[in-house]
Amino acid sequence: MPNFVRSSKFRHVFGTGSKREHCYDGMKVSKNSWEAPYCAVNPKFVAIVLDSAGGGSFLVLPLEKVGRVDLNAPKVAGHKQEVLDIAWCPFNDNLIASSSEDATVKIWQIPDGGLVENLTHPLLTLEGVHQRRIGHVVWNPVAENILLSASHDNVVAIWNLESGQAIRVIECHQDLIYSISWNHNGSKIATTCKDKKLRIIDAHSGEVLQEGKCHEGAKPQRVVFCSNMGFLFTTGFTRMSKRVWAIWDEKNLEKPLHQDELDSSNGVNFPYYDPDTKMVYLVGKGDSVIRYYELVSEAPYCHYLSTYQSSDPQKGCGFMPKRGCNVNQNEVTRFFKIHSTKPLCEPISFTVPRKSELFQKDIFPETASDEPALTAEEWEAGKNAEPKTISLEAGFKPREKGGTSIGTKNVMAGVSSRKLDKSDSSASQNADVQSLINDVKALKEKVEQNEKKIAQLEEEVKELKEK
Repeated sequence: MPNFVRSSKFRHVFGTGSKREHCYDGMKVSKNSWEAPYCAVNPKFVAIVLDSAGGGSFLVLPLEKVGRVDLNAPKVAGHKQEVLDIAWCPFNDNLIASSSEDATVKIWQIPDGGLVENLTHPLLTLEGVHQRRIGHVVWNPVAENILLSASHDNVVAIWNLESGQAIRVIECHQDLIYSISWNHNGSKIATTCKDKKLRIIDAHSGEVLQEGKCHEGAKPQRVVFCSNMGFLFTTGFTRMSKRVWAIWDEKNLEKPLHQDELDSSNGVNFPYYDPDTKMVYLVGKGDSVIRYYELVSEAPYCHYLSTYQSSDPQKGCGFMPKRGCNVNQNEVTRFFKIHSTKPLCEPISFTVPRKSELFQKDIFPETASDEPALTAEEWEAGKNAEPKTISLEAGFKPREKGGTSIGTKNVMAGVSSRKLDKSDSSASQNADVQSLINDVKALKEKVEQNEKKIAQLEEEVKELKEK
């Protein structure tokens, strides 16, 4: 019988690294032992977690600012301890969230063109729920200003950034949460845990919808939600410490649909899923390769495509959203690889080889846009919606954005430590707000008085020096 080659538009996808002059060179990347990618990218900026003494910081550079990074380059430096995770907002390319060992999550606004001085004052600080270091921070894919965080106290918190309050606290995990992933419409989350269980949780209610035993190995396991295919994709280790990946039906986690062993390396594999091409990329920590696969709806559900190989191992990487890829050159994915042995961040472009210079609709379907499908209030009320999409045929044009609404309700949130009950009278609320306004006025007057006193003292000191 003849051997038929499976038909696929992505069978010949290949990766191309960048020359050193087109990389970001000279930064000291974090040496923290937490299994994190250390890098986050979007169509405007690349952010890299740094090794810094006396507090946590990360670097933010415009994409076009390649080359040697100045040792004194401005940084985002507001955390008291090391930064563990960073994530760009999918609806505003100037907003980034960071989590830290100091048990806080901070939201930062990066000016167009990048930083000109150290940024130490965040737009918003989220604290009070987590008691230990926070290892994960992930934005909701459809709802504006909804953010998820997971910490080493085994708690998952979902925050409304407009009020600065945790609207859901999920405490179903009995051990350390290794990874967490939203589904495509922001209604469910999938988690892997040190107790070796894979869970699917209703994000609105916090109820565990599905639970099953994941990989048998003791080393960290990772999960990514491939919900437009109805799958979960996990990476982990066997009992004999061999690396393995598996495909799961999101409606039944009793056993995987398909599982495959890779090798005996000890580096954790980070899976990245592209819902447009239905491709999964495996980036192994300490590896010098990136493997990629294609998901299909029939058994064996996942087909190996190829491997990008280089001579330098990776410490972490960032994954560019599709709207940041160069569709004119048929670029379907771009990674930003953090080198293990060099102070280098290298862009790696994955391309479908085609001779035509026309827009290829079959490999670039409409992709997730930078416009949210839901407001924070709508999502908090239990509403779900499919993500809004855009065509990249004419190139990506970011929508015009007004001022951010993050923290706009914090005045009301600060009236008391609890959320205001619906039965509270509007008159009482107005009185509380007026009281706050009066307090602010009184503080301003005190500041002005102190400034006058300081000015007088400076004059007196100056006169004494002259004598």
